Amino acid sequence: MIRSVETPPLADVQANPDGRRVPISRVGVKNIRFPIAVKDRQKDAQHTVGTIDMSVDLPHQFKGTHMSRFMEILNSHDGVISVGALPAILRTMRERLSAETAHLRITFPYFMAKEAPVTGATGLLSYDCAFDASSGAEDDFVLTVNVPVTTLCPCSREISARGAHNQRSMVTVRARFTGELWIEELVALVDESASCDLYPVLKRSDEKWVTERAYDNPRFVEDLVREVTLRLRSVPHITWFRVHVVNFESIHEHDAYAQVEEPAQG
Repeated sequence: MIRSVETPPLADVQANPDGRRVPISRVGVKNIRFPIAVKDRQKDAQHTVGTIDMSVDLPHQFKGTHMSRFMEILNSHDGVISVGALPAILRTMRERLSAETAHLRITFPYFMAKEAPVTGATGLLSYDCAFDASSGAEDDFVLTVNVPVTTLCPCSREISARGAHNQRSMVTVRARFTGELWIEELVALVDESASCDLYPVLKRSDEKWVTERAYDNPRFVEDLVREVTLRLRSVPHITWFRVHVVNFESIHEHDAYAQVEEPAQG
């Protein structure tokens, strides 16, 4: 005869009360690699890999949150998530973790095919993007797109008899919007604002075109942030944006930057 052995229930330490009276605004898990599907203007959906951070608030009376529940919620979505699933994920986080607010951040590479300007040689460019979503008293969603471009210094061109210094720049656009806003829209808008955009493949005739285009369209970092701002203002369904531009200076040890936010948040 085999007798069953009764074991006492395991202690649930994080459910214990906490007497320090310190509420925690965000607690959770981060750096989770997970497959995601992102809307693609050319082919409906693009499958890529996201790095995900998930968090909720924790009232002062609780010692800890239930960390394993974050992963359970994520893995309940059939091995892939999309923007359309985010509201349900946030709602489930709040319900299962007894939270007032829930936050989700997904960073991911997004790939776009691009042809060289003269020869048409095609390759892929990657853009680092992010979704920031939250649910609470008010819901929020912000799209972030990082677009690398070329800038050529107007002062250098003006004072030099031969050429001008140029560098790669990074334009980061964060936007709130109604309806749909394509990643491709923001990339095109930034490319149009720069001295020249970047290309994955360039032959000699393409390189000549890129060099001359940049020379004909000099931009200070201030020029670039203003040009992007003007174009963002013309997109009617964008309700808020922040543009941050960094020039990785080619003749200095330091970098130059500029930023515009509209409407400004006090």
